[in-house]
Amino acid sequence: MQISSNFDSGNIHVVEALSPSNIQLKINKDNQSDFFQWFHFKLYNTERCEHVLHIINAAKASYVKGWEGYQAVASYDRKEWFRVPTSFDGEKLTITFTPEFNSVYFAYFCPYSYERHQDLIHSAQLDIDCQLEVLGQTLDGRDMSLLVIGDPNAEKKVWLTARQHPGETMAEWFMEGFIDRLLDEDDGVARALLSKAVFYLVPNMNPDGSVRGHLRTNAAGVNLNREWQNPSLKKSPEVYLVREKMLCTGVDLHLDVHGDEALPYNFLSGGEGIPSYDQRLKSLEDKFKAILLAITPEFQDEKGYPKSAPSQANLTLASNWVGEQFKCLAYTIEMPFKDNELLPDHSVGWSDRRSSLLGQDFLTAIYHVIDDV
Repeated sequence: MQISSNFDSGNIHVVEALSPSNIQLKINKDNQSDFFQWFHFKLYNTERCEHVLHIINAAKASYVKGWEGYQAVASYDRKEWFRVPTSFDGEKLTITFTPEFNSVYFAYFCPYSYERHQDLIHSAQLDIDCQLEVLGQTLDGRDMSLLVIGDPNAEKKVWLTARQHPGETMAEWFMEGFIDRLLDEDDGVARALLSKAVFYLVPNMNPDGSVRGHLRTNAAGVNLNREWQNPSLKKSPEVYLVREKMLCTGVDLHLDVHGDEALPYNFLSGGEGIPSYDQRLKSLEDKFKAILLAITPEFQDEKGYPKSAPSQANLTLASNWVGEQFKCLAYTIEMPFKDNELLPDHSVGWSDRRSSLLGQDFLTAIYHVIDDV
């Protein structure tokens, strides 16, 4: 029996693996940080018997409520991921699984590899409407890549950022679906939008954390979604570089894409707490949510985060800082690590494919508000 996480986004520490019936594991913390919850590892064993894998430090993970009702994902080919029996007893997370093949991967959610990220941005640049820009480099020397889709002289400037928290891989699956539809020449919504707006898209805000197998931070252990008020090249160049570009282009609409460990729903978190929040922004938010409710049953607006009191929003968060700086519609999008409780799929739960389809749906919502932003 062999257990390995020595690959892109891998994360696990083997405590003991003397028999398939009692494999004890720990999740490693993010570098220079106490955050941890993301795991991704490979199990190799020629014995086709029941394997019981205990993650023994699960009770100390960053979001313990995230384990309640959660089912891990597994894959034999790293393309098709399915849910496997998982339980949490208040101390350890236990995955019980009988492999059909010698080698199987397990993960917290469907991984989105750095290689796939490179494929995404470089295939997108082949489209006549798309330009790939490199804003600078991360602390580990990786590119901060930006896709500019449409005419930069267009009246409306739409920004999407994703995966500030690298373990929230559903965010980049969302972006893949969004980009695929926006570049579809036969899609009327996409064509109409590109006649009015230019899109600035950052599919992965945190490539270092993604490759390192982090849950929430960059290479220096910094939570990028608490850096927007005062980023620095020394500890948060990812935010610094994107923010500088925003200040050059302006922003009329911003969506920051995330995943939530505990809540089994898709929802939005708005800017009602920013100092400049007014009736215009409220009307835009209400219209945007109403459109989503009309076009997809995957979205709901009853469950989510508590709303900030007037002028009490945390302006270190991306959507709050952008909304206040540019007086624009700015939303944080949250998707579940578990399943969408309102529309469950017991085989795959909330998945890579469903995240991509939701990304496509958001294009329709943007289309309906673009003239008003």
